[in-house]
Amino acid sequence: MANITKQKREQMLAFLEKLKKDHSDDDSIRAFNEIENHLKDKKFGLVFEEHTEAVDDMLKEYIPVFCADDSKRLCKDKDRAWNFIIEGDNLQALYLLEKTHRGKISCIYIDPPYNTGARDWKYNNDYVDGNDVYRHSKWLSMMKTRLLMAKRLLNQDDSVLICTIDEKEYLHLGCLLEELFPEANMQMISSVINPSGVAREGDFYRTDEYIFILRFGKSVPKKLPLSEEWLTAKSSGKDSARWRPIRRQGSHDTRADAPNQFYPIYLSEDGSHVIGTGDSLPVELHADDILQQQGCITIWPLKPNGDEGCWQISQDSIKTLLDKGYIKVTYSKKWGYVAQYLAEGERQKVESGLFKVLGKDKYGTVILSDAQDEGAPFIPGTQWRISSHSAREQGASLLKRVFDTKIFSFPKSLYAVHDVIRFFVEDKPDAVILDFFAGSGTTMHAVNLLNAELGGNRHTILVTNNEISEEEQKEFEKRNVHKGDAEWEAKGIAQAVTWPRIKCFIEGTDVNGKPIKGTYLGSDIPMSDGFIENVKYFKCDWTPRKPDDYLLSNALCLHIKEMIELQNAIEIDGEKNVILLNKDDVRKNILDPVLYEKVENIWLNQNIILNADEMKMLKNKGFKYIPREFFGQELKEVAE
Repeated sequence: MANITKQKREQMLAFLEKLKKDHSDDDSIRAFNEIENHLKDKKFGLVFEEHTEAVDDMLKEYIPVFCADDSKRLCKDKDRAWNFIIEGDNLQALYLLEKTHRGKISCIYIDPPYNTGARDWKYNNDYVDGNDVYRHSKWLSMMKTRLLMAKRLLNQDDSVLICTIDEKEYLHLGCLLEELFPEANMQMISSVINPSGVAREGDFYRTDEYIFILRFGKSVPKKLPLSEEWLTAKSSGKDSARWRPIRRQGSHDTRADAPNQFYPIYLSEDGSHVIGTGDSLPVELHADDILQQQGCITIWPLKPNGDEGCWQISQDSIKTLLDKGYIKVTYSKKWGYVAQYLAEGERQKVESGLFKVLGKDKYGTVILSDAQDEGAPFIPGTQWRISSHSAREQGASLLKRVFDTKIFSFPKSLYAVHDVIRFFVEDKPDAVILDFFAGSGTTMHAVNLLNAELGGNRHTILVTNNEISEEEQKEFEKRNVHKGDAEWEAKGIAQAVTWPRIKCFIEGTDVNGKPIKGTYLGSDIPMSDGFIENVKYFKCDWTPRKPDDYLLSNALCLHIKEMIELQNAIEIDGEKNVILLNKDDVRKNILDPVLYEKVENIWLNQNIILNADEMKMLKNKGFKYIPREFFGQELKEVAE
């Protein structure tokens, strides 16, 4: 496909050649040569070659649509929200999701191709490998287009974008995310996914990957009652509360940095505890200028070399912390008397119950237990080493429970996805979670498990292509089997992995109909119980923008049902939920008293002309018009 940046560069170089003929003086030629050299320089960082895709060309002449595959449908409770698996190019699907879910997504979790150079992903139906000189720019161009569309889907007041990646592209991805989402609060987590490591010749073993988390609006990770394993991964790196010196250390630790926080702290005569503070010293006075108070020990924020430093907190804060028992004194020959306190993060852990208060000593200082209460909620640090996040044990091995053979390379750990999403949707029982690089379907599986554990009606939209492996493709081509043929399509990831994986775990049986063995970690829910969830399966398709022999509106009406189902997480069943596209639909569903009684939700074609009685009956049911944003712009372009 076209390299847009290269085309523009060649056009500018051609224009320079014309200018050289018209301006042949030495100064002009030197200037032109400098411009030419700059245009030919290889660009790094966020300046990359932008490429078009096959979908871009298709969009010029065709409109994406969804078509339901009724052979892949699973309903456990028709009153629950429906999940959706969408088979097709994710750019094509995102085009339609912008119409149904603009600003409505609570959480986007994606695990895009890592671009390792090992022909692990396709760009325009051709595998990208390490010899492709545009490998990185193709990847960045692909990601930029999709992330910009994802941005429009997220609820900017309260949502999160979670993206996993490894060391091959994490630097590029980080820069791209900062450029596209300057309003987001962004962090990167390092997560061990293969404790034994993946051998790489001449390199260190690869054990971890990186998780970019971008929070929008008021979104913050929730404190959760995490397992004992998380305690070793939390930010303090210890299992006991950390008492910090009150004297500031490191940067900004001089008296000049905080002149109001140069004051005396008074200890008891035996140095066992803090009894109070004095006033801040005027800048012209020094500690030596002040007489020692009788009956106590006075300490100042002096550095080991005698220079004047400053305390980290004010006198009022010391009084408040003293009353709560959060200040103590230690003594050593090397450092002398050191006043210490519990900083805000440690105090939160005490107050949340992570560190239990066993009592107070005779001076009123709290006595704390080590962090042994597994049920205490907290927010972990940015380095995760959790055994349940191992992709081998809780990804590949999990899939073996439902499939006879290894059917998918590098599935994510179910619990790695479950845990990171839970921080942001635990208190959102109706959250909408989107994954447009769905792979084997771990994200939907994880959200199903969250619903089973926490209750709620969260639902997931998965988008995945139906690609086959390079080896399978070569074998098919030898036998003259092509993309689109039933045999080829049956081997694709969406049909051979994503759908059966979700179906099996919802039903609680493997592909042979036998109960799945084992229980889910942390909840002891038997896998054989399955989940009370519903799933519909859509395929992406196209319809011409300017049909020759029929009305575009008639063609698009055939795909309105899928758009309404997706937007509302329901099923248009013709009884409870109905669409009225024409007068025949009105006569059938509204004028028939038996059917009318069953109807709860109605979507009406805005072009239908109704009489007063019909409109009254619709209003009694609280009808809605079919949203114009579905295909209004496309119809406007053809004057319909």
